[in-house]
Amino acid sequence: MADKPDWDALYEIAASQEGYFTTRQAAEAGYSRPLLARHLGNGRISRARRGVYRVVHFPPSDHEDPTVVWLWSDRAGIFSHETALALHDLSDALPAKVHVTVPATWRRRRLKVPARVVLHYADITDGEQTWSGSVPITSPRRTLLDCAADRVQPDLVEQAHAQALRRGLIAGELSAVQAYLSDAGGGAW
Repeated sequence: MADKPDWDALYEIAASQEGYFTTRQAAEAGYSRPLLARHLGNGRISRARRGVYRVVHFPPSDHEDPTVVWLWSDRAGIFSHETALALHDLSDALPAKVHVTVPATWRRRRLKVPARVVLHYADITDGEQTWSGSVPITSPRRTLLDCAADRVQPDLVEQAHAQALRRGLIAGELSAVQAYLSDAGGGAW
């Protein structure tokens, strides 16, 4: 924790996270809760949700909503399933909910999950994730396998599988995805 507030350090943290930071990150930059409240009052920062703040003058981006959810998860969540399909631009998926995979050990936690957020519990390896802007997402391969396992709408999975193959994002056809599409009556597998 810094001895005195360091706006440059806090801004640097926020800049790497689409303009957002957490209460914990602010404390590491020397900002107490009363000082954060003062900055809220004078309009220098705004509250996105409990424990997550935004530097007001930071330029907006397309990844703001995912960033707030990621920070809510204490940077442990990885965007997955339909959300990852959309972030990879693999299908026409427009998920109404944000899908986040958190570590399996989180099953025991009592969490107040934000509205429109669906949690999945699994341990994702470094090789099964990548980044979209400032947030982590499951790799195209892992995304397709998760969608097939959770029986996501077959036409979206089929479209995403074909797109991933066409763009060279996966090495070859995924048998688990093909089996799901065959069971669901989709695809010419």
